[in-house]
Amino acid sequence: MPQPVLLITGTSSGIGLSTSVVAAKHGYRVVATMRNLDGAGPLRAAADEAGVELDVRRLDVTDQTSITTCIDGVVADHGHLDVVVNNAGAGHIGTIENESLDDVRQVMEVNFFGVVAVTKAVIPHLRASHGRIVTVTSVGGAVGQPFNEAYCAAKFAVEGFMESLAPVAESLGVGVAVVEPGPVATEFVNNIGADPDKLFAEAGPYEPALQAYIGHVMGEFSSPSSLQTAHQVAEEMMPAIRPDSPAFRFQTSHWAREFVARKLVDHRGASVVGLTSGWLR
Repeated sequence: MPQPVLLITGTSSGIGLSTSVVAAKHGYRVVATMRNLDGAGPLRAAADEAGVELDVRRLDVTDQTSITTCIDGVVADHGHLDVVVNNAGAGHIGTIENESLDDVRQVMEVNFFGVVAVTKAVIPHLRASHGRIVTVTSVGGAVGQPFNEAYCAAKFAVEGFMESLAPVAESLGVGVAVVEPGPVATEFVNNIGADPDKLFAEAGPYEPALQAYIGHVMGEFSSPSSLQTAHQVAEEMMPAIRPDSPAFRFQTSHWAREFVARKLVDHRGASVVGLTSGWLR
């Protein structure tokens, strides 16, 4: 059997970087992509330390030409494509009264339409290989969270898109799964593009609730019971990547499973809203 080829987006840091290295150690030929190859240093260093080889390429999920060029090049060079991991994304904190519609559209562009564009481009190749699409969403793709309206909307959209696509793709031999991490010790929190002091200064009547929310998040991101490393998430993702995996939804920790389960059994929504409302007091 030829070595399976796995392409992953957003690999300059965090979950994408770790998953590239872990998947290579599990026997995949990994094509690790990122928007700007100037940021590939940490990825290459991690691969060298692990003793694995990666094929590092440019792919910007918001640029159709970049997507097409990368995918066509991978198939031309490797002959096939077996697994695609949609990982690229960007965090965002804000509430709708205080931000522009352009801000919201940009969040959707990166976190939702980028996933759609890559998925559309790779499906013909995955049909040929009977391959697999795995998309990193978040527990925020199942449970809406305060001051994450645009971000959670994008992740909800991704989960709805993938859940709807799954039976259609499966009818042609393509597996589909989503992976829902909880808090992860990565650069993601630092990459939300927001200065907390500036957020508080511009929050207006929302400042007390925002202060409480940020305090809650910082607590979760320092709690051993909920926090994972990117490497731990990557290891937990491997069952989702395997071609014989029967599940659609994967959480990467006990904390994430409990958190998401609250939504999946909450038919009326009162439990979830009650939980997240408590974060603002």
